[in-house]
Amino acid sequence: MNKTITVFGSSKPVEGEEEYNLAYSLGYKLAQNGFTVCTGGYLGIMEAASKGAVDAGGKAIGVTVKSWGRSGNRFLTEEIICPELFDRLNKLIELGDAFVVLQGGTGTLLELAAVWEFSNKGMMDHRPIVCHSQVWKDIIAAMNKQMEREGRITKLIKTLDTVDEIVEFLISELK
Repeated sequence: MNKTITVFGSSKPVEGEEEYNLAYSLGYKLAQNGFTVCTGGYLGIMEAASKGAVDAGGKAIGVTVKSWGRSGNRFLTEEIICPELFDRLNKLIELGDAFVVLQGGTGTLLELAAVWEFSNKGMMDHRPIVCHSQVWKDIIAAMNKQMEREGRITKLIKTLDTVDEIVEFLISELK
C-alpha cells in the first residue's frame, strides 16, 4: 500500500500499560497491512507504535526535535531531525497520508488541532483523521457543535473504539 500513517499520542505510557499496548497493537497491525508508521519519535505511545511496526516487519519513522537534545526511540528505522517543535509538527503532517490520535495531553491536542484546522481550512488535501479515547470523543463533539453554529465543516474526524476498526477504516479510505 505504501502509505504513511502518522500516529499522535502521549510520551508517558510505559510497556505493560493499556495505552502502550494499544499503540503497539496499532503499529503492528498497520505494518501488517503495508502501512509505514510515523510518530514524534520519542517514548510512550510513539515508542509503542514504532516497536509494533518494526516487530511486524514494517518501517517506523520518527520525527524528533534537535533543540530538545534527545535521540529518538530505539525502534525507529528512520529518524528525521527537525530544528524546532513547529518544524516537527509540519513534518509529521506532511508525511501523513492519514492521522491517528491516541490518548495524550496538550501536545497531542496541539497535533490534533493542527491537522483538524488544516483540513477544515483546505490547507491540505483531505486525509483521514481518526481519534481513539473518550477524551477526544468529548472534545470533538463539543467542537463540532461550535463549528456547526459557525457554519463550518463538521464530521472531519472519525472516532473509533478498537485497533481493528481503525485499521479497517484506514484501509478502506486509502485504497
